[in-house]
Amino acid sequence: MASGWRRLPAYEKTSVLNSVVDSYPSVARFIGHVQLKGARPRTVEAYRMMLRLLARHAGQDPAALDEEAVRGFFLYLVRDRQYSSQSIRQARAALTAFFVEMLGRTDWAVFATVKTKDPVKLPLVLSREEVARVLSHVRELRFAVPLRLIYLCGLRLSECLHVEVKDVKRAGMRLHVREGKGGKDRMVPLPEAALLDLEQWWRWHRHPRYLFPAMGRSWKATQQRGKEERDRLQKEQMHNAEHPMSDSALQNAWRIALAASGVDRRAHIHTLRHSYATHLLEEGVSLRYVSAYLGHARLEQTLVYAHLTAVSEAQTQAAVGRMAASLTRPPLPPVQPPAR
Repeated sequence: MASGWRRLPAYEKTSVLNSVVDSYPSVARFIGHVQLKGARPRTVEAYRMMLRLLARHAGQDPAALDEEAVRGFFLYLVRDRQYSSQSIRQARAALTAFFVEMLGRTDWAVFATVKTKDPVKLPLVLSREEVARVLSHVRELRFAVPLRLIYLCGLRLSECLHVEVKDVKRAGMRLHVREGKGGKDRMVPLPEAALLDLEQWWRWHRHPRYLFPAMGRSWKATQQRGKEERDRLQKEQMHNAEHPMSDSALQNAWRIALAASGVDRRAHIHTLRHSYATHLLEEGVSLRYVSAYLGHARLEQTLVYAHLTAVSEAQTQAAVGRMAASLTRPPLPPVQPPAR
C-alpha cells in the first residue's frame, strides 16, 4: 500500500486524505454544530477545510489533540504556510468553535495568545477616466452590464451576479442587495443609466428570476452557427438557466478588457467597488451614507477611502482657509529693535 500511495498523483492523495478526515465522527459533528449556529455555506466550507488541514497536519482525529499540538499547528500556519492575518483569524475562529464551543476546552489559553495585525494598505482606486476606459473595452453586453452595475452601485462580485429581477425597485430607483457579506440586506441608489442597462439586457434573455443567468457551454457550441441561430440558441440557454453567471466568467472578461484598455494598473473587479466609494466621497456624499451603501458593519471600514480622494484634501485646505478668514487676528507683539 505504501508504494501504491507514492505513485498516486497529488490531487488523489488529497482526496483520499479528505475522505479519511471526513470519516472522523468529530468532524461530522462539528459541521452540524456550525450549521446549527446559522453559519453561511461559505463559512461552513471554510471551517471544514481548516479542520481537514489540522487533521492532515496532525495525522489523527482533531478531537484527540492537546493544547500544545494546536499551538504547533498555528505556528505551522504562520511559519510554513505563511498565512495572512485574515486567514489566521479564520483559522482561530474555526478551531475556537471546534475545541471551545463544541468540545468544551474552555481552559485552553492558545486561542487568546494567537494575535494578528494587518498591514495598513490603501486599496487601489482607478480614476473615473480609467474606469471608463476599461469598461469601454468590454465588448459583450452580458459582461458589460454587470461590470457597470458593480461600479455604479458599489457591489461585490457575488452580490452583483445574484441580483434578481425582483430586486430592481423602479419606484424609488433603488437596488435591493440581498444577503451581502454577513448575510445582511441593504438598499443602494440605482442610477437611471444602470436601470436602462438592466432593462435592455433582461429583454434579451427574459429569465424569470436572474438578471445575469449563466450561458453555460452554449457560447462554444454555437460559435460556428450563423448570427441569428447563435443568438436564438444562446437566448434559449440563458432563459432556462438554473443558476447565475459564474464568477470566473466575469473575471476573465475583466482581465481581457483591462489588458486591452492600456490601463497599467493591477486592478481587479473589486477595484470598481473601491473606486465607487472614493468617487462618491469626491462628490461630497456623506461618509455615513457611503458606508451604508457599501454594507460596512463599522464606519471605520469606510474611513480608508477618505485618504484616497483627490478632492478632499483640497476641500479641507479651502475650508480651513475660510475658517481662518473669519477670525480676528490677535494683536502682534511690538517689534523690539535689535540690540546694538
